[in-house]
Amino acid sequence: MSALRGHRILVTGPAGQIAFPLASALARDNEVWGIARFGDAASRERVERAGIHARTVDLADPRWDELPESFDYLLHLAAVIPPGFDFDATMRVNAEGTGNLMRRFRDAKACLVMSTTGVYLPAEDPTRRILETDPLGGSMQPYSPTYCVSKIAQEAVAKFAAAAYGLPTTIARMNAAYGDNGGLPSLLLDAILAGYPVPMFPGRPSLLSPIHEDDILAHVPGLLAAAAVPATITNWGGDETVDLRDMVRFLGELAGREVPMPESPEGIQHSLIDPARRISLAGPCGVPWKEGVRRMVAARHPELLLK
Repeated sequence: MSALRGHRILVTGPAGQIAFPLASALARDNEVWGIARFGDAASRERVERAGIHARTVDLADPRWDELPESFDYLLHLAAVIPPGFDFDATMRVNAEGTGNLMRRFRDAKACLVMSTTGVYLPAEDPTRRILETDPLGGSMQPYSPTYCVSKIAQEAVAKFAAAAYGLPTTIARMNAAYGDNGGLPSLLLDAILAGYPVPMFPGRPSLLSPIHEDDILAHVPGLLAAAAVPATITNWGGDETVDLRDMVRFLGELAGREVPMPESPEGIQHSLIDPARRISLAGPCGVPWKEGVRRMVAARHPELLLK
């Protein structure tokens, strides 16, 4: 499956940072439907302008009557990443919602469920690449304590649904996705431009595997082709090892700012993942991280590159 053309595809969370550029690109050659709660009317309008058929659906309590009866492929990218400690609410959307989706459209050719590398138990050696078979534990990130554990539950639901309904499924654990539509480098740049320090988790390097939205699009056909029962599980990140400090310094250079990076427990824990399985399923990445970050800056803050 080298490309996706002429298919009916359902994308959850189509207004999201990762899903919007992906769904927009797929809509050029496919009939793409996007479902979300769409609390913001402007986000729904943006989705529809991209040629995506937008419908309001709450995965925790879904009504499917405004959607077609069937889809060729499911791209389940939606997730809630809330602050606070309401684990039940997060589980209802991220875990139970996955089961609702897969049960309703069980006749699809394949389903791609996007999980997160946050499901892994933080490695004792942060310089060792994490394999798909490594222990799970879920880091409790300061921005959303309920998120990572809910994604572990989501994976269990997805594996059950794949087997129960015979729905070929790939569960792909996303690392640090970014591009013109946002992502970690964009958030870091916003903090830098606002004059904030960027905290680093103490006592260990902060290594990650960033992946550009162009590579995400390029990998989707291979990840769908690899869908199976039992579900295929793979890491989904870039091929390069990047120290977060190097990324912050590079962004600081582009912004013309010195950036303080104090050690703090408020620093976000990152994961360095092994890309070998994903490369075997979907091919290598093509966008070097500095090139991708520079492109992101050009799209979101072009004034910085005119200095």
